Amino acid sequence: MSLHKRRKIRTFALLFCIITFTTFLFSYTFGDPSLYFKHAFRLSDSFLSKGLCACHQCMMEQDEDPWFAEHFNQSVHPLMTRENSVLSDETFKWWQWLQSESQPANFSEVVEELFQVVPDEVLYVDASPERCRTCAVVGNSGNLKGTHYGPLIDSMDFIIRMNQAPTSGFEEDVGTRTTHHVMYPESATDLDNTTILVLIPFKILDLQWIISALTTGTIKYTYVPVPPRIKANRDKVLIYNPTFFKYVYESWLEGHGRYPSTGFLSLLFAIHICDEVNVFGFGADRNGNWHHYWEKNHLAGAFRHTGVHDGDHEYNVTLLLADKHKIQMFRGR
Repeated sequence: MSLHKRRKIRTFALLFCIITFTTFLFSYTFGDPSLYFKHAFRLSDSFLSKGLCACHQCMMEQDEDPWFAEHFNQSVHPLMTRENSVLSDETFKWWQWLQSESQPANFSEVVEELFQVVPDEVLYVDASPERCRTCAVVGNSGNLKGTHYGPLIDSMDFIIRMNQAPTSGFEEDVGTRTTHHVMYPESATDLDNTTILVLIPFKILDLQWIISALTTGTIKYTYVPVPPRIKANRDKVLIYNPTFFKYVYESWLEGHGRYPSTGFLSLLFAIHICDEVNVFGFGADRNGNWHHYWEKNHLAGAFRHTGVHDGDHEYNVTLLLADKHKIQMFRGR
């Protein structure tokens, strides 16, 4: 057992002893011991319900930061299941507006078909004082070049990558392991059998695409050509919740841009399922260039200026999360 965990147990034991002694003293002096036992257990429940983890630095701390508490809503789950797939009218209209479809399919029917192909499970709700889930969110910035972050990234429990990010040939800087790969149809790439595919759907057609890509291969075009099939383990496919998508946009970005980038959506996914979040490959390189680490030409990517994301605002929110010690940023070179 780690020293940090032993200290937590001793602290709780001491607190419980103090509460028990105070309860006994008050009950002896004033009578009605049940009143004070109720108060004691309410205090102990309050202590345990803070979501404290076994990591050195936990996402949910007892002395919660007011800014973080104002933006963070633990009740909104990042992944869609049958149970939470019913969208409010407001959410559905917003989600459909992102990449408008002229003749969308029936959403409920598509969801029913979807969960006959991919798992319908409620995951990552196991937070407790005993859990320490460390996560690496690995962006695609060229500032990863020459960092030798690979071993550190590979040491995390969850390693989240996005879009078409390669590891082959860049292992020293970006690592070799991937537990979760976040993508949408237009950025899809093949995965190995152990990696979890996290699909961000922007429209009903995207849900139809993942069904097709794992079965018949009939959908080859959305608004651009897309892979008709992908290599992925259909038992390891998760769907980003449109309700969570809207929550990220409204609560964290406060309406900046048309919708959040894949990187920012991946970051908030990690903040909701991890105890300790480490961020790599976000932002420009030391010369101010915004490009992908696999691009030879530093001016080739310019992914900051997409027309739909407010890259500056997203990066400022990310820096604020780091300043408040909610995440640790590795800024690269």
